[in-house]
Amino acid sequence: MRRILLAGLLIFSFVSFSFSQESDEDDDTGTPLKTKGLNLGLYLGSYFANNHTATLYDGYGFDINGKRNTFENSFMYNKIVMEYGGGYGQQDQIAIALGVQHGEWVFNESDMPINMKYAPAFLLGLQGRYSVDAKNAILLNVNASKLNITGNFTITTLPPTNSTQLNDAIKTCAIKGTEQRLFFQLGYQRLLGSNEKVNFLLEGGMHITLAKYDKNEILIGDLLIDLTSYYYQPGYSAYQVKKPIGIGFGAFAGMGVNVNVSELCKVQLVYNPTYEGISLGPDPRYTFQHSVGIRIFYNF
Repeated sequence: MRRILLAGLLIFSFVSFSFSQESDEDDDTGTPLKTKGLNLGLYLGSYFANNHTATLYDGYGFDINGKRNTFENSFMYNKIVMEYGGGYGQQDQIAIALGVQHGEWVFNESDMPINMKYAPAFLLGLQGRYSVDAKNAILLNVNASKLNITGNFTITTLPPTNSTQLNDAIKTCAIKGTEQRLFFQLGYQRLLGSNEKVNFLLEGGMHITLAKYDKNEILIGDLLIDLTSYYYQPGYSAYQVKKPIGIGFGAFAGMGVNVNVSELCKVQLVYNPTYEGISLGPDPRYTFQHSVGIRIFYNF
């Protein structure tokens, strides 16, 4: 929280300095650049998430107290070894997917994923902008994104009995997840310069993120296994019973270009870094996220 307050003070100081350096109403000829008004618009961009919370999708999962599972209690061990690997006396579907016989494969803790990361995602939103005067505006934005998390894990296959093959073979398999994020921003925007058509812009303010763990799956050959089934099967009382969800707070900044296409339309190309806490998992922390996109406003 102390870091957020510091960021807010820096933004306020910069805004105050900018405000004192330029005239807000007139261009070089003394003609008003713009009147007060409400702008509503749409946003389309790309979102680049910090990989810290990607470890939530590494197949370990959490117990009923919200703590990270051990390997023997992990989602992946119980799905691969116990449930699909013939651990309960059922057919060994893992062996079939790998093209080997029962007993000819091994999955242990060293095979667990260690390289989970977010892929760049689309960011869509509704944008609100109230022009206080020619250069200054209040922002209220609501954006949403669905993130994909990717990684790999391994399974070791053993040489068949009486085979001339001497070495074990390591099979690389895919693990993936999806996560939903909803963003709320309340802030201030400042247009720089006196050109009536094109201006640089700076902005900043409060940022709130609602994040929700969505899905976690593994793929072994053609066999797709849903790890999130533990979240909606009450019989697995040892595991966390609800999908993780949380609200985090932070600050956003931004820089870009504003183009007044006409009296009724304005376009902004903006880069926005955010410093925020994503409240998922047992170790939430403040990290930087990044987005870049285009806003199209209609001027009322």
